[in-house]
Amino acid sequence: MAESFNGLFKAELIRRYGPWKGMDDVELATLEYLDWYNHRRLHTACGDIPPAEYEAIYYRHQQAALTAAQTK
Repeated sequence: MAESFNGLFKAELIRRYGPWKGMDDVELATLEYLDWYNHRRLHTACGDIPPAEYEAIYYRHQQAALTAAQTK
């Protein structure tokens, strides 16, 4: 899976927007890309919501189920 993400990262960011002036530019672009990838990208496997939102919903449901189980 890491190899797949690495290839996607290179294709979508590094090769598309290069050449880069220096490592600082690459680091800033990487942070912006990861923010988009996790917080704004709509993912079809997650019901067309961003992965971070999907994860938050999952953990809220897990916590609610745990609380309900403890009150029984």
